[in-house]
Amino acid sequence: MCAMNAVRSPMAEALAKHFFGKSIYVQSAGARKGEVDGFALEVLDEIGIDLSRHRPKSVEELEEWEGLNFDLIISLSPEAHHKALELTRTLATTVEYWPTMDPTLVQGAREQKLDAYRDVRDGLTRRIKERLRD
Repeated sequence: MCAMNAVRSPMAEALAKHFFGKSIYVQSAGARKGEVDGFALEVLDEIGIDLSRHRPKSVEELEEWEGLNFDLIISLSPEAHHKALELTRTLATTVEYWPTMDPTLVQGAREQKLDAYRDVRDGLTRRIKERLRD
């Protein structure tokens, strides 16, 4: 879960599905709903992961469609963490906060922006592999 389900959480969802396939159930959502981010698509494409079919969704939309039957919610932004804690007051769900920089805030040339997105991708890759491996 992140702020708008446009960069960090969709990247995390795609990475988890790539590394763990159907052995775990993963869905991403945002505290609010944003727009698909082209740089996120590009940096995942660099490592062979297609994010082009991702459609941002809010936590409320996810709850309507599927319910919130998750064992673990990983929040990647302060806003998402507060939302996750609020949602899980009545659920037996573990919430972990992985503070993750918002690469959309990086200013500069295209390559500098892409490097920020790559840093997020690579950091999420490490954490996901460590946390979700058997």
